[in-house]
Amino acid sequence: MSKAKKLDFRPNEFVVYPAHGVGRIISIEEQEIAGLSLELFVISFEKDKMTLRVPTNKATEVGMRGLSSPDIVSKAMDTLKGKARVKRAMWSRRAQEYEQKINSGDLISIAEVVRDLHRNDDQREQSYSERQLYEAALERLTREVAAVAGGDEIAAQKKVDDVLTSRAA
Repeated sequence: MSKAKKLDFRPNEFVVYPAHGVGRIISIEEQEIAGLSLELFVISFEKDKMTLRVPTNKATEVGMRGLSSPDIVSKAMDTLKGKARVKRAMWSRRAQEYEQKINSGDLISIAEVVRDLHRNDDQREQSYSERQLYEAALERLTREVAAVAGGDEIAAQKKVDDVLTSRAA
């Protein structure tokens, strides 16, 4: 059994947990679970009113990572400017792919989902499931953009909206 590499995250640091998005490490605590003493990251997701405990030695395995660099954020914004690439596969298949991209935690993949599912006012209406995926991806993207920029989610939302609307013009 290989020993997983331990990440050096600190309390009050923002991290990205692939299945939930951006959270903040509140503390690192020891807990006894099933007779074993485990060191855990305690991560708070304010927006979702959720607290997650992740064993420190499993953090890399589950895909937990630090925030993206400003360079990756600008690449994600460039991705948004591109033309939507919608495959001709059945919706259920595409929805599954979009879901995987959102849960990968990769900012550029999430930006691809936002780009592909974004609709302008003059385009056809989105289905319910399409809108759900779009909003989930958009929320993950804006939360990470905001956390990298310093925490203003409204400004990050406007920045993303501006990029999406400028692409249509």
